[in-house]
Amino acid sequence: MTDRSDDEVAARLATEAGELLLGVREELAEASAAERKAAGDKRSHDFLMEALTSVRPDDAVLSEEGADNPIRLRTERVWIVDPLDGTREFSELGRDDWAVHVALWCNGELVAGAVALPAQGITLATPDVAAPPPAPAKPRIVVSRTRPPAVALEVRDALDGVLVEMGSAGAKVASVVQGLSDVYVHAGGQYEWDSAAPVAVARAAGLHTSRIDGSPLEYNRPDPLLPDLIVCRPELAESVLKVTAGR
Repeated sequence: MTDRSDDEVAARLATEAGELLLGVREELAEASAAERKAAGDKRSHDFLMEALTSVRPDDAVLSEEGADNPIRLRTERVWIVDPLDGTREFSELGRDDWAVHVALWCNGELVAGAVALPAQGITLATPDVAAPPPAPAKPRIVVSRTRPPAVALEVRDALDGVLVEMGSAGAKVASVVQGLSDVYVHAGGQYEWDSAAPVAVARAAGLHTSRIDGSPLEYNRPDPLLPDLIVCRPELAESVLKVTAGR
């Protein structure tokens, strides 16, 4: 796989990690949710680290499940991965709103990314991501199924929209890309690996992506905390930012 493009590497590894996770889920179907979570996180991380070391040995990696290596701040190419986004949903047998994220940052930009939705049999990957179909009359704001952030409720009210509940960040962004929702607003705390690959895919589909104050999303910074973001249809961006920018 060393002769593949970075886009192909991202898509292949996200897909294969997802297939591995489906196997872990089946293998541990009778185990506790905690055991499934731990095994899923570790095995997917180990797979991605080994695979990236093999196909891109000169690149750095920032993974949710790995120790941070300061060398990434001095290199031109950094893979930003979330081996299992939505660990809680993964651990609940039957749920399909969890994901695998693989993105590549190069010289200040996200240049490749893939979001695998293994339980749905789907991988969304750069460079070619279809734009979502036309939006319905009422915008759909996708939120956490547990505690939706107040800002998302404010956006719902301002746009006279409706809420759609879903699990992981990757699944939420993918739902906007696929036209199953129209706006994803998050302000409750995330890290670079939560959004890097989803943002790369969303941008390839022509969607708006930014911080909630409208500033650009930046990656491979010394502190990987990236606590808020907006992903939405471009025609809704101005209306959404009117609500969020002053927060």
